[in-house]
Amino acid sequence: QVQLVESGGGLVQPGGALRLSCTASGFTFSDAAMNWYRQAPGKERDLERELVATITETDRPIYYTDSVKGRFTISRDNAENTVYLQMNSLQPEDTAVYYCNVRPRELRFRNYWGQGTLVTVSS
Repeated sequence: QVQLVESGGGLVQPGGALRLSCTASGFTFSDAAMNWYRQAPGKERDLERELVATITETDRPIYYTDSVKGRFTISRDNAENTVYLQMNSLQPEDTAVYYCNVRPRELRFRNYWGQGTLVTVSS
């Protein structure tokens, strides 16, 4: 079955940096675009998850939400079945649970989520 395991979250001061990782299994990673979403505290409904960044299966970032442009970078390593989110110049409004997401074509574009990793930006 599909598994997405995130890591790298934690507490960081404003202006700091973190790198999130998501290791995937259960589908052909190199054939799937990957996404990072986030959900701010108090917004537990699925509809309130915000798409942060998307990278194509060929390692081309194609989307960043406006608030993270120039600060966050999505990348992937197909040999390691891992997608990353480098987050720089973090701000308190970046505080959220960050989720890895995939909709594999080979699995009829069914939606899969990781368990999430909490990022807290606070002094």
